[in-house]
Amino acid sequence: MKKIIMNMVATLVTTLFLTTNTHACITSESESNDTESQANTGMCSGTTVEGNLSRSDVDWFEFDVVQAGNIDISLNHNSRDDFDWALYKTSGGAVDTGETGSTPETGSYQANAAETYVLKLTRYSGSGWYDLNVSFPSSTGGGGGGNDCGYGPRPSAPNTLTSYITGNENDSCAGLTAGDGAVLLMGGGSDVDSAFSNRVVGHVDSNADVVVLRTSGSDGYNSYLQGLMAADSVTTLIVDTRNKANEDYVDWVIRSAEFVFVAGGDQSDYLNQWSGTKVQSAMQHVFDKGGVIGGTSAGMALMADNVYDPDGILGAISEEVVTDFCHETLNFSNGILSIPMLNSALTDTHFAERDRMGRTVVSLAQHSTNHFAIAADENTSLFITSNNSGVADGSGSIYVFRETALTQRQVLTCGSPVRYNDVQRIRLNSGNTINLNSFSHNGVATNISINGNNANFYSPLNPY
Repeated sequence: MKKIIMNMVATLVTTLFLTTNTHACITSESESNDTESQANTGMCSGTTVEGNLSRSDVDWFEFDVVQAGNIDISLNHNSRDDFDWALYKTSGGAVDTGETGSTPETGSYQANAAETYVLKLTRYSGSGWYDLNVSFPSSTGGGGGGNDCGYGPRPSAPNTLTSYITGNENDSCAGLTAGDGAVLLMGGGSDVDSAFSNRVVGHVDSNADVVVLRTSGSDGYNSYLQGLMAADSVTTLIVDTRNKANEDYVDWVIRSAEFVFVAGGDQSDYLNQWSGTKVQSAMQHVFDKGGVIGGTSAGMALMADNVYDPDGILGAISEEVVTDFCHETLNFSNGILSIPMLNSALTDTHFAERDRMGRTVVSLAQHSTNHFAIAADENTSLFITSNNSGVADGSGSIYVFRETALTQRQVLTCGSPVRYNDVQRIRLNSGNTINLNSFSHNGVATNISINGNNANFYSPLNPY
C-alpha cells in the first residue's frame, strides 16, 4: 500500500492544523471512505467517531500527529462482533494492528515525529456499530487546545433542560489513557466518600470534570463531589425525556467529562429515557477514552450487562421469587453500556438491608452458567479497573456470586419452587480485592443453596 503526499502539501496541512483551534471535529464517519484515498479527515484527539461496518465495508480515517508521542487507539463495538484496525504511515505496511478479538480492540503506538497517519477498520466477523477513539499529540484534544480539548465550544443549554454547574464551565482537558476505563458500583444509602476521593481521583486525577446524571432531583452532589475530588467542575443534568437525552448540550457535557456518575432513582426510567440516545453513546465514550463511569442504587443497576428492569411491575422480593423460578417480578433487559469487566454480570443493591440474597441468586439461575452477580450493601462500593481488579470500600459488604463445578441446578422450572445448590458466595469487606476474570480474592467464600419449598429457604440459614 502506497500513498504519495507531497512535502509541501503535508507542511501546509500541518501548519493549518497547528494554527486553527476551532476546526470542526468529525464525530461520525462519512461514506464512501472505503479506500485510503477516500479516508475521512478532521479527526480530533480524544473525540469519538461513530460508524458502522457492513459485510463488505472497510472504513479509512486520516489524522495528523504534530509531535512525538503516543497514539492510543480504542475501537469499541458490540461484543458479538469482531472488528479490527490497522495503523499506517503514509507509505509502507502497517506499523501497528488490533486483531485480538477483544472488545474494545485497543492498542498504543509510539510516534517518533510529526507525521500523517491513516487508520483502516475492517470486520473479521459480524456487522454493525462501532465507536472509534484515537488519542494523539495534536493542537486540539487530548490535553491541548486551551478550553476546546477537541470537543468544540460548549453548545447553548436548551431552555427545557434543568442543569446545575458548580465550578469552571470550560473543559479542563484532563489527560486519560484510552482503553483504561474504570467503573464504580455503589449500593445505595449513604455514599462512600473514599470511593470518590481515593479511587476515582486516583484514576482521573483532581481537576477533572464530573457529570451527575439523573431523571429527577437537584444538585445535591455538586458541592459534595467538588469538595471530595477537588474537581474542576461538577454538572448535574436532569435528563428525564428522550428529547433531552439527544440534546447537543447534554452530549457535549457528558463527552468532555472524565467521571460520569448516575444517581439513585429508577433504572427502568433510565433505560426508557436514555437507551439508544446521545446519553448512552456519550457515557460509552467517557469509559472508552479511559474515564470512570458508575452509579449508586439504580445507577449501579444500569452498569450491568443484563439490567434488572422492574418496568411497570412490583419490585422482586426474595421470599416470593424463590417460590416460582419464573416469578413475574423478575424481569431483565439488555444493558446499554459495554464494560468488558462486567460482561455477563448482574448487579443488585441495598443488599443485606433488604434481604435481596434470594432474588440475586434466583436471578443468577435465570441466566447462563458463565454469568456472575455483584451485589452491594448500602454505604459500600466496588471500584473495578480495566484489568478486572476490584476493591471494596465502605461500611458494608460486597458479594460476588458464581457457579462452580459443585453447583447444581436441581429444580429450575417455571411454576416450581427453586432448588439451586452450592452457588459460590464471595464476601468482600472494605479493603478486600477480587479479580473478576479469575475470581481470585482475599475475602471470605462459602457455598449457599436455595430451596423454595422451605419457609427458611436459605442454606446456611444466615447466608450473609
